[in-house]
Amino acid sequence: MFGKVTLLTQSKFFKETLGKSTLTAVGLLIVLVTLAILLFLTWKGLATFTTHNTSIIDFLFGSRWDPAMEFGAENGPAGSAIFIVGSLSVSCLALLISTPFAVACAIFIVEISPRLGNKFLQPAIEIFVGIPSVVYGWVGISVLCPFLASVFNMPFGGESVLAGGIVLAVMIFPTITTVAADAIRNVPQEYTEASYGLGATRWQMITSVRIPAAKSGILTGIILGLSRAFGEALAVSMVIGGRLAFPKGLLSQTSTLTTQIASGMGSAADGTQWTDNLWSMALVLFVISFIFIALIRVIGRKKKED
Repeated sequence: MFGKVTLLTQSKFFKETLGKSTLTAVGLLIVLVTLAILLFLTWKGLATFTTHNTSIIDFLFGSRWDPAMEFGAENGPAGSAIFIVGSLSVSCLALLISTPFAVACAIFIVEISPRLGNKFLQPAIEIFVGIPSVVYGWVGISVLCPFLASVFNMPFGGESVLAGGIVLAVMIFPTITTVAADAIRNVPQEYTEASYGLGATRWQMITSVRIPAAKSGILTGIILGLSRAFGEALAVSMVIGGRLAFPKGLLSQTSTLTTQIASGMGSAADGTQWTDNLWSMALVLFVISFIFIALIRVIGRKKKED
């Protein structure tokens, strides 16, 4: 009997040690892969400034984009301000469109009709996450763009910042909705009971108690949606027009960092100014994504402190 207990104890200890070691190894592997990507992007991206002698100011704030595509050619202007402004304008527009609907939908799922929301609405919304980007882009270019062109009498087929913002808004809607719903759902029930005990109506309870208590989680969902929108390439490239110009309005065509990287990476040989500038754009995207992640961490830390 004592021997069986010893064997069971040893077997349990072995399984726990194996599981802990496996999880630790996987965690370290993820950290190493992330560091490897950062180092690789830094190495490739800095070639714009070290090899081709482009200043950081000219690269980030310059508006002329005509880098050399061949070896030995004279370096051309390599300003990426158009692509940065285009990415920010489309992503922020998508956020402005999607956030009110997403938060309202999250409130409906959790507070207004939990049974209908949890069984039907939230699973239906989560299905949208699995739809490929090319499907969103195809629907946008075949349905949305012609509709916008007919409504606003646009001569170039409806491809615009507005079309890109609407497509991205639909794409980030499930992310913001799901995270916001979880944040509202995790608010302690005592808050609701206390507000009702003080005579608050249902709407007052939602707007004055539940939403403020869940604001950190909702902001996390919004930042995750913004990060998704900023990094999207295929769907945006199909509906934004790809014009090398600053957007003058919602109906203007422009280009983004991701669309330029996706369309231009195969146009020149590795080591040319063109390709090195695209690697620098990728580095800028990585840094911006890191900033978004840092914001999420800060918001999460403040939530724990509160």
